[in-house]
Amino acid sequence: MHGVSEAAALITAAATPLPAEPTSLAESLGRVLATEIRSPITLPHATNSAMDGYAVRGGDVAGASETAPVTLRVLETVAAGAFPTRAVGAGEATRIMTGAPLPEGADSVIRVEDTDAGVSQVAIRKDRDVGKNFRLRGEDLVEGGVALPAGMPLGAAQLGVLASIGQSVVPTHRRPRVAILGSGDELVDLDRFDEVRAGRKIVSSNAYTLDALVRLTGGVPIGLGHAADTPDAMRALLQRAIDAAPDLIVTSAGVSVGEFDHTRTALESLGAEMLISRVRMRPGAPIGFGRVHGIPWIGLPGNPVSVMVTFELFVRPVIRRMLGHTRLHRRPVRVTLEEPVRIGARLTHFLRAIVTTQPDGTLTARLTGPQGSGILTSMSLANALLVVPEDRSEVPAGASLHALLLTEDAGLAEGFAL
Repeated sequence: MHGVSEAAALITAAATPLPAEPTSLAESLGRVLATEIRSPITLPHATNSAMDGYAVRGGDVAGASETAPVTLRVLETVAAGAFPTRAVGAGEATRIMTGAPLPEGADSVIRVEDTDAGVSQVAIRKDRDVGKNFRLRGEDLVEGGVALPAGMPLGAAQLGVLASIGQSVVPTHRRPRVAILGSGDELVDLDRFDEVRAGRKIVSSNAYTLDALVRLTGGVPIGLGHAADTPDAMRALLQRAIDAAPDLIVTSAGVSVGEFDHTRTALESLGAEMLISRVRMRPGAPIGFGRVHGIPWIGLPGNPVSVMVTFELFVRPVIRRMLGHTRLHRRPVRVTLEEPVRIGARLTHFLRAIVTTQPDGTLTARLTGPQGSGILTSMSLANALLVVPEDRSEVPAGASLHALLLTEDAGLAEGFAL
């Protein structure tokens, strides 16, 4: 039986970034650059004003104040998108707008608030901006320089950089196609909810959960439904998954050792190589990992909470690796327990928890309630997984443990304060 860290390392090591594909800039948000991007231009193209004001020679206005203003002759007004036509000489100024090129001779931009806003001549009433308020040519990018390195995840700022250098098509790692399938005679889709209402069946919620998790991680889900609890049905569905030529196969249920758990034997009959069969954790100990026809396979348990926990620990990192990310795993944070925690079996436990930021900036954690692996509502309430090591059967309130934050807004506050 593998430890959690050992299993995660083994599974992620089997994944590699997928090949590059051209992606339109508008569709590249959340993708990862496959190659570095160099700038074809220098930005800014020319030294320009950082605010609305007056371009002057600093020596002319040094010492200016409310009681002793300096008056200069205004040569012209230069708006953003226009260009100066005259150099600034002694006793002169150019009225200038943000982004307009700085005229020759000027080395300072006096903000309009420190003047009388004159048009033909201007009174400078403060000298705090001497030598300030301009952006140097090339201070952002120089022609031929690296604008973004390979492996950079593309967010809003990165898309802005790419747009500014005219990069309308971006080489990004291809999104992994993930085949999703399950098994169980008890499962039906939503169109058969009457049978669920009558207590004869249950909804195949894992199919929806996994589809959502794959999409949220950046993959492309291929939903294949679920097989009946027979070896032939499972083998046929797995063959469909292989024929779909996905980058990853994820199954739920059927990976334990029960009489109706046929996933492993079906895979082996298809020539699969099995590398992991169990992990020392709860929930989710019966984890499977291997390769079939060169495609990595991760077998998750059937209980809904176990599916989500094991996806977070093992499937999400693989998808991120295929996308080209180098940061694959959730970052653990230190939390203080608001209540005592007791575990049974000597396994690493991942408990559904709510992590709260306290006024002093520390993080505290409490459980969402009962921790049964079939209680999916407990997962919907959680914003973190509390990690209880296998050697700590009892942890008192006030003690410190690690937690994995599950949501991007887990550390957000309702109001703004510094």
